Amino acid sequence: MSDRFWPVHSDQEPWFRIGRLEMTTTNLVVTATVVSWLLWAIFYPWYSAVLAFAPGELAGGQVWRVVTWPFSAGLSLWSILDAVMLWYFGNMIEQLIGRRRMAWLLVGVWASLTVAYAVVALLFSGSGVLSGIGTIQLLVLLLWIAEYPTARFFFNIPAWVFGAVILGLQVLSMLAFRMWDSLLALVFALVLVAVAGRRAGLLAEYPWIPGRPREPRQRAPRTSRGDQRAHSRHASDRARLDELLDQINDQGIGSLTDAQRKELLKLRERLRRN
Repeated sequence: MSDRFWPVHSDQEPWFRIGRLEMTTTNLVVTATVVSWLLWAIFYPWYSAVLAFAPGELAGGQVWRVVTWPFSAGLSLWSILDAVMLWYFGNMIEQLIGRRRMAWLLVGVWASLTVAYAVVALLFSGSGVLSGIGTIQLLVLLLWIAEYPTARFFFNIPAWVFGAVILGLQVLSMLAFRMWDSLLALVFALVLVAVAGRRAGLLAEYPWIPGRPREPRQRAPRTSRGDQRAHSRHASDRARLDELLDQINDQGIGSLTDAQRKELLKLRERLRRN
């Protein structure tokens, strides 16, 4: 599978639109995060303390924490960066797998983290706390990197190097502060998220990951001449889009001329409408 930044999927359409804003699965989650910042500002200081996931509090009947912890963090520079990163890389994954599978993928990431931290806390009396979308954003980013390991980041750095550095810093910080329970929970969550990603249609290049990727539903072929012409044009547009995306992957986006950039945008919009 070649690295492509804007793949086309039949389930790419947003759930609904508010004006020009497309409410994709990822955009809905980011919007809910922004709303949570407003609630945090109104109900500070107890807002985060009541909604964050603390495994020890579950025994007291505070089961709502299982659901509310992704939206329990307050507004800060880091929370804004987390939201931007989730919006950017989440939407690119969503264009690959579609809105429904993206919804299930995000549920899988949330469930993986919740289960991992709960199990580690139960087995080893851990005291880790989950709060905000930061860890979810990190795992979504790592999924994107695993899907496109040779894509280029700043200074032409391969994506897999960028991901290794980010994950390495997380692990080193946990080792430095002797956060053994959090480290074990992170490793457990990474395994679960890899399985969830494969089930959502990602990570097909990694056959050693447990589980089988879901196959997309095949629509019945149409045989009218109009449909045949539309299919032919769609295939031609798709082939040209692949050429431009392969050029970006090999030489960087700076290699495109202004005309090619405009053509890329037109092809993307035309394919999304079909």
